[in-house]
Amino acid sequence: MDITNILIGIIIGLVQGLTEFLPVSSSAHLVFMHELTGFAPNLAFDTILHIGSLVAVLMYFWNDIIHMLMAFFSSLMDIPRGQFKKGIKEDQFKKLAWFIIIGSIPAGLAGVFLKDFFESLFSNITAVGFFLIITGFLLWGSEKVSQRIPKKTGLKEMTVKNSLIMGTAQAFAIAPGISRSGATISAGLFLGLERELAARFSFLLSIPAILGAALVQIKDISYGIDVNTGAFVAGFIAAAISGYLAIKLMLKLIKERNLLIFAYYCWIIGGIVLILQSVF
Repeated sequence: MDITNILIGIIIGLVQGLTEFLPVSSSAHLVFMHELTGFAPNLAFDTILHIGSLVAVLMYFWNDIIHMLMAFFSSLMDIPRGQFKKGIKEDQFKKLAWFIIIGSIPAGLAGVFLKDFFESLFSNITAVGFFLIITGFLLWGSEKVSQRIPKKTGLKEMTVKNSLIMGTAQAFAIAPGISRSGATISAGLFLGLERELAARFSFLLSIPAILGAALVQIKDISYGIDVNTGAFVAGFIAAAISGYLAIKLMLKLIKERNLLIFAYYCWIIGGIVLILQSVF
């Protein structure tokens, strides 16, 4: 058993779990970690880490997910009774379930039709640095706009258009450096959603996105896992634990403070990357 690889696996797992739900782009940080460590030259390890992140969000929102699943199937029963629209309006979990499905469409289409384009960006460190700076501006701008909106939109007033816009933001976040949580939460704040609702919807919206990406890449797990089983397991556990803590932290921050510190972080890291790429 290679202790060094296990330690590297834990470190990268911690980074993945934290940055998946903190608005600083997990894909960018995975690119940086792989460049620094030379670990996991294929997608197998990244896939395992994303499954760990998926476990984190499933654990945190388990009760919501159960209620949403029950509400979804209940809403299907409303269709023949002509009660579908009424049910959506009156039951928040029915509304959430359908809005998550609708909001997942843009990322699904982008993943299918622009897969090669997005994959090419992962080898372009300059692009990753540039996109991190863009993420910083999204976070900064959304906070400034949100502060000027006196009456926030709650789940009851949330529309299909809102879910599609947040879903489109998630689609752009397939690019490394564009934070998925940062883009979707920022979109919600720009739309005037309640801060906690923007974050909650963002995290729930991540479930089909992470699950879909993992299913697409699941075949890659067979490559390399037999060689680095310990590192893969350690990375998975680290990603799940740190992801759970990151969700808890983000929901606390979005409620009590703001996201400007993450904007500054993205600007600093993105700027350093661009400077280093221009020098070396």
